[in-house]
Amino acid sequence: MNRPLRKVAMACLVLFGLLLVNVNYVQVVKAEQYRDDPRNSRVLLRAYERERGPIAVVAPGGQRTAVAESTRTDGPLTYLRTYPGGPAFAHVTGFYSFIYGRTGIERSEDEVLSGEASELALTRLSDIVTGREVEGGSIVLTLDPDVQRAAYDALRSRGVTGSVVALDPRTGAVLAMASTPSYDPSRLSSFDAADMRTYYEQLQGASDDPLLNRAISKTYPPGSTFKVVTAAAALESGTVTPQDQIPSPPQLDLPQTSRNLSNFGDSECTGATSTLADALRISCNTAFGALGLELGGDRLREQAEQFGFNDDGFSAPTAVATSVFPSELDPPSLAFSAIGQFDVRTTPLQMAMVAGGIANGGDVMKPYLVQEVQAPDLSLLDRADPDVYKTAVSAETAAELNRMMQLVVSEGSGRRAQIDGVTVAGKTGTAQGAEGAAPDVWFIGFAPADDPQVAIAVVVEDGGPLGTSGTGGAVSAPIAKQVMEAVLRR
Repeated sequence: MNRPLRKVAMACLVLFGLLLVNVNYVQVVKAEQYRDDPRNSRVLLRAYERERGPIAVVAPGGQRTAVAESTRTDGPLTYLRTYPGGPAFAHVTGFYSFIYGRTGIERSEDEVLSGEASELALTRLSDIVTGREVEGGSIVLTLDPDVQRAAYDALRSRGVTGSVVALDPRTGAVLAMASTPSYDPSRLSSFDAADMRTYYEQLQGASDDPLLNRAISKTYPPGSTFKVVTAAAALESGTVTPQDQIPSPPQLDLPQTSRNLSNFGDSECTGATSTLADALRISCNTAFGALGLELGGDRLREQAEQFGFNDDGFSAPTAVATSVFPSELDPPSLAFSAIGQFDVRTTPLQMAMVAGGIANGGDVMKPYLVQEVQAPDLSLLDRADPDVYKTAVSAETAAELNRMMQLVVSEGSGRRAQIDGVTVAGKTGTAQGAEGAAPDVWFIGFAPADDPQVAIAVVVEDGGPLGTSGTGGAVSAPIAKQVMEAVLRR
């Protein structure tokens, strides 16, 4: 073979080798990327040919209801995803859209719902062998349908922007997770692409962000609800007891600044000093600011982290925004942080965990939304096993905080959370933002205080209907009462 032919042969051999490498690269290395590419119409068609499993809730009496399910159609896409739970459950279920992807439980539990989970491998094999249609598994949520609707209705009927989280403090099961404003997930999962895009753009353009799950995806300054954490740090350190007198001046002179810390509405507390219990009952800013300065930033941060602050990998199973207690605080910032201001930020779920930990004798249970994972035939694949997330305080400290929080509801700022015949423990909060702006208003608590069945956090943005005059006691406490009553009626 002469030299030119050898060169041509070698070039062809190299090209053929490169072709083989490229084929293997595309089919093996890049296969997953191409499979998950939303522009891959074959993947899309295959996904909609399979019946996606339902997301269900179960009432205390045992009645099972689907809040997300698939229905067969006659169109090119076989199964349409619909949401009987509607806007009340939308932020938990999320949506399943061939344009906008997946959110909420539809995303976090996609492998089970689509039938691709490893737990369903034998079921898939059996379906292939027998010729049955492959189906997705079921997800059963911890949400109590009546409590969830009570939480959503309590927010929506008042026309407020905010969120409610209710937990079973004994297990961590999420009984309600509601956020307003909400949206209709069925319109984002339809086969009408034009309507879907119009609706999505409308939601995206809304100033109040209806797509946002405020319970876990937005953080707020907790305001005076954080005083429970400061009180916990003081009790755990042995600095004070509930009946010890602590400074509570009309104005707290802050070091290193000409700025003073004042009480809500520039009011005075019970005198130059107050007991810790009274300071919490009337929500005395100066007393807790001074207590924060005495405890120091490290001690406060450590206590906050025992409740779950600064945990940046938390999920339930949907990812949860990190609640933050800041580091490297100067004295003025520390005083404001001790009353839940400055750069302290938290989700409603986190504050429900704070209330739940106190209600549960100091043990904060890991919150969870998925009760059971089931195969298409409803046989059990997995069941939630309640787990202690952290022990935030001792049982003795939790009992003292419980009694102090009862006084907030029976005699203090949380009176509107009172329930006839039931002892309620709680704490209100009115978190100031920019100067002149309406505050975000809070209530956290649990009931019955002597045998807690529900721990709750409520936040309403911008003072709700009262605007700049809004307080946690006036706006959020009645919402909490309505939800806690729904739990206690079960």
